[in-house]
Amino acid sequence: MSKKFNIAEAKAHFSELVQKAMLGEEIVIAKGNKPVLKLVPLEKSKQPRKPGSAKGKIWMAEDFDAIPEGFEDYV
Repeated sequence: MSKKFNIAEAKAHFSELVQKAMLGEEIVIAKGNKPVLKLVPLEKSKQPRKPGSAKGKIWMAEDFDAIPEGFEDYV
């Protein structure tokens, strides 16, 4: 279950809220009683980054830098 705090409360007790989030609690910060943020810990990557892992998965169209028809006067 999440706990909701307004911005003033979150500002006054930020360190405490960070600690609670680190322990697994879901902390929601609200503005005008409307939830706007959720405070959650960052997850560390399970695997080390492997440079070049997207090779062959990204492509660019042959006409990527071509001027679109009708736009010649704008260049």
